[in-house]
Amino acid sequence: MTADELRSGAARRAVVLGGGLAGMTAALRLVEAGVETTLVETRPRLGGLAFSFRRDSPAGPLTVDNGQHVYLRCCTAYRWFLDRVGAGGLAPLQDRLDVPVLDVGGTRPRLARLRRAALPVPLHLAASLAGYRHLSAAERGAVARAALALKGLDPEDPALDAVDFGTWLHRHGQSARAVEALWDLVGTATLNARAPQASLGLAAKVFRTGLLSEPGAADIGWAHVPLGDIHDDLARAALEAAGVRTLLRTRARAVDPAPTEDGGWRITVDRGGSGASELTAGTVVFAVPQREAYRLLPAGALADPGRLLDIGTAPILNVHVVYDRTVLRRPFFAALGTPVQWVFDRTAASGLTGGGQYLALSQSVAQGEIDLPVAALRERYLPELERLLPAAAGAGVQDFFVTRERTATFDPVPGVGRLRPPARTLAPGILLAGAWTATGWPATMESAVRSGANAAHEALASLGRPHSAEPVPGTEGRAHEHH
Repeated sequence: MTADELRSGAARRAVVLGGGLAGMTAALRLVEAGVETTLVETRPRLGGLAFSFRRDSPAGPLTVDNGQHVYLRCCTAYRWFLDRVGAGGLAPLQDRLDVPVLDVGGTRPRLARLRRAALPVPLHLAASLAGYRHLSAAERGAVARAALALKGLDPEDPALDAVDFGTWLHRHGQSARAVEALWDLVGTATLNARAPQASLGLAAKVFRTGLLSEPGAADIGWAHVPLGDIHDDLARAALEAAGVRTLLRTRARAVDPAPTEDGGWRITVDRGGSGASELTAGTVVFAVPQREAYRLLPAGALADPGRLLDIGTAPILNVHVVYDRTVLRRPFFAALGTPVQWVFDRTAASGLTGGGQYLALSQSVAQGEIDLPVAALRERYLPELERLLPAAAGAGVQDFFVTRERTATFDPVPGVGRLRPPARTLAPGILLAGAWTATGWPATMESAVRSGANAAHEALASLGRPHSAEPVPGTEGRAHEHH
């Protein structure tokens, strides 16, 4: 199939495989440029791995997010997506970065805060670091020097991808305590890996962009409603209003050259009990996990498609606890000296009423726990919550359950950067999207949206369609980027 064929009738049509953030972004960008677009999603809902479900809890009906997802002010593409679907006010940002960090590893609990001031970089964090009680004065000084060294790195330098972040931190005088209490506190949540297992290139992207680009870049935002309200309900309405045809409960079986004069591609899909049917399009965006892309990509699309299988995955575990009373007085906190990592109050968003409180624990780097029975996780985490929150010791547990995402993110190990493919493939009209593609970002919602925008940009450029010269929405003149 040639580029000339793609300019024929098939070029007026696009099919996007995958209804997560990447696929929805690609579909919106394509249809807005005048391409007739169909979105195909296997599940009965949109949103990919950032979704909600209903639970009939002993505490009452709950709307549960599969995991706690946050974003930062520097996540300009995801912020564009929120605004595009009409959800900007439903996932507000902090006025200023403020992270309570509770350490229960010593003789008594100690609270410190990571927060910024209204000063230019790097002074915006200087006062917070100087008062960060979880590190010694010498460790705080070493952290400041390492941060300045990190600011001088280029995350796009391929050499950084071959080095692990832990080795770099050790070379720059970081103690094991500094890694635990600061670098991994942030890195584990954003990279889904601890420093020794994380690519220096990806770590540099996180810390340079989030903490060292603009004073407000790391201000945290999160959905104050169930994720499904945004990523499914509002997003589906936005797609429909834009003119995207959305096919749910529809699985792509094969993508082959179309045997027609128009050229393009034939996409064989299975619509549940309706049996197989075919779609044709000049553009096909594969906004699916890397293993699914490997299975579906037509021959010749990638020089070495097996490299997709070398991009590993990493799990995230979420522990959900409903107490019969309020045990936490702040919206969230991070923890040290305990297996607990980050704790969020999801009471209002879940619809819980009656005076109880619903807490969600977000546990990244969960390889050792992802398959443990619920009873074992309950025995492990309830006592830890009582250590962190004394009020929990006298509270009744109305519900305890877990959600498991075994392939929550791609594994950000050193060397993964050379495996991540760009949006454009060797086959005309075949594009790749997904947080695992070459966005330069770790596996975040920001990376997913950027990948969809990149795929649409490449598709429209090859078609000669008028579109924004900026491949990623929402980044003009602003800083470039959690589960």
